[in-house]
Amino acid sequence: MFALDNTMTKFNELNYADWSEKIQFQLGVMNLDMALIMDEKPAAIMEDSTEDEKALLEDWERSNRLSLNLMRMTMADNIKPSIPNTENAREFMKNVKEYSNSEITDKSVVGNLMSELTTKKFEWSQPIHDHVTQMGNLEAKLKSFV
Repeated sequence: MFALDNTMTKFNELNYADWSEKIQFQLGVMNLDMALIMDEKPAAIMEDSTEDEKALLEDWERSNRLSLNLMRMTMADNIKPSIPNTENAREFMKNVKEYSNSEITDKSVVGNLMSELTTKKFEWSQPIHDHVTQMGNLEAKLKSFV
């Protein structure tokens, strides 16, 4: 899972749909998406619980724990404190979606984009075309908030 952190898309307020899709795909490939798929946590283990019920709860708890870890690992550090903390992966994903759609996010994103647009400098190690394209992309992102 550590190697995934380096290859996964980091959630940065602008890319919820892409980030969510990749998280769900990766967890599915690893067979750890149970916590995101199931509507509710399986019932607690009781004395009369069957082995299947015990196994289901253990699998769900493992899926939930690792799903939360992967989601938190693939978020920009400045966003993590803004997401309400929860111990349920499905609820955490819902909180991230709500955060990405909030007005607060829009204002902070616009501020970040303006800051990046006004302070971005040309790096001589890259072609001028790439720099102009990046500046155009920043402008397009800003226009989408107007």
